[in-house]
This record gives sequence, structure tokens and C-alpha cells, in this order.
Amino acid sequence: MEDQLKDFIHFVMVEKGLAKNTIAAYERDLKNYTQYLKNVEKINSLNEAQRVHIVHFLGFLKEQGKSSKTLARHVASIRAFHQFLIREKATDHDPSVHIETPKLERSLPKVLNQQEVETLLEAPKQNDHYGLRDKAMLEILYATGMRVSELIGLNMGDAHLTMGFVRCIGKGNKERIIPIGQTATKALQHYLENGRPKFISKKHRENALFLNHHGQRLTRQGFWKILKKLAKEAGIEKELTPHTLRHSFATHLLENGADLRAVQEMLGHVDISTTQIYTHVTKTRLKDVYSKFHPRA
Repeated sequence: MEDQLKDFIHFVMVEKGLAKNTIAAYERDLKNYTQYLKNVEKINSLNEAQRVHIVHFLGFLKEQGKSSKTLARHVASIRAFHQFLIREKATDHDPSVHIETPKLERSLPKVLNQQEVETLLEAPKQNDHYGLRDKAMLEILYATGMRVSELIGLNMGDAHLTMGFVRCIGKGNKERIIPIGQTATKALQHYLENGRPKFISKKHRENALFLNHHGQRLTRQGFWKILKKLAKEAGIEKELTPHTLRHSFATHLLENGADLRAVQEMLGHVDISTTQIYTHVTKTRLKDVYSKFHPRA
């Protein structure tokens, strides 16, 4: 099983060219699946796997409190794996064929209001290179709606400040050109001139735009720690994740009359139905305002 899993991971990495995070999710899900088959169902060959075993595995995940989103992702991973095994003639049947994908509970994304965003953006103290970097990162995130993986993936040549845009590589290695406003441009310029040079290490010749204290590319975990620290300093008590500024970016654009297709393009969504969830957020907020301020609400 381990060799077949390695072959599949090599296939999605080299031949399909999937993003690192997608590959990591496949590997994690399928390790869970194959270990369950081996340890619980006492199966040593994937050719022995049957539909009932996958159903039992999904039940096992559900008992552990896994969300329907996690279950759906596992089903997608298992399905892709078994289809690969059939194509490679490593197995003679696909037990995932009649497995239904769990229905997702569509929860509205959590967003900050415009005042909360302003407070968060003002949190970094710009009296050292760390503050200049953190300010630039937050401004770029809110100005573009990038995913955090896209932000930390930026290289020096991706920021075109005179033209007022950044180039980022999103899911599926798709390139996006996103405009940035004067505030984000100014913060990034300030960081490049006065902040980034102090992060540069003699040991590493790093092309990354945002660096850590070792002079290497900042990681997702590193950014997450910075965000939690700044949110605490800003006194923001709402649940905050690295995706919150992306959600807030989209919601605030739509609230101020932006075209849904333009927002879809900036977010890098393949399907506009993914972007449409933000219209529900704005309607919910509108209802809250009505309830709060209308005399007959």
C-alpha cells in the first residue's frame, strides 16, 4: 500500500502539477485511509478494499468529530486514488464508485467590519523592520484578497509598484494580476527600502518578498503567529484566521458596489458560485443593520 501511495503522490505532483497544499492534503487523507484499512479492517492489499470498508472508514472519521467538509475531502482523495490504481492496472475494481460525497454545511465566512480592519492594519508598530514587514503584509492581504499561501509565495519580481499591481500564483499554478491601492503600495515600498534589507542573511540568498528572522521565506505558521499577536494587540476579540482578511476584502468590495465578476477574478475563484457566498454575507449584515436601527424592526 505504501508503494502505491508513493506512486500516486508522485503522479499528482509531477504529472498533474497540483499545488503543494493540495498534495499534502491528499497524502494526509490517504495515509489515514490506508492505515485504517490495514489496522482496523486487516486488509493488506488495496485490491481487497470494498465499498463497505470505505463506508466504515467515513463512519470512523465521523465518530472522531470530523466535519462534513473533511469527510468530503477524504472521499475526493480516496476516489482519485482508486481511479489512479485502476488506470495503472494495480487493482481490478474501484470500490469508491458508488460512495456519495457528504453534503456540505455552507457556513457564512467570518468577516471583520471596516473599523475592525482599520484597527488591525494600524496594529504593527513601524519602529523596526518587523513592524514594517507586518504592516506591508496586512496591507497587501487586505488590498488584494490573496490567500496566505499566495502572499508568502510572492517573490521580489512579483510586486510592480510603479504600475500598482502584484502578480501571484494561485491554485493550480494559475497566475493572477491584482491591483493594489496607494496605501498598500506605500507600506510595501517602505518595507522594501527600510525593512527587508535588515532581514537579509549572508547565509541565504533568498528571493522571497517577505522574510523571517533567519532571512528565509516566511512560512504560513509564521504568518499565523504574527496575525494572532497583532489581533490581540489590536483588541480584536472575534475569531480570526489568515483567511479573515480575504473574506473581509471580498465582502467590503461587494458592500461598496463592486461587480461580482471582478471580485471573482481578483479572488481567483474558478466558479462564480464560490464568490456568491459573499453576497449572502452582505445581505446578512444589511438585515442586522435594519434590525438594529429601523424603529419598527
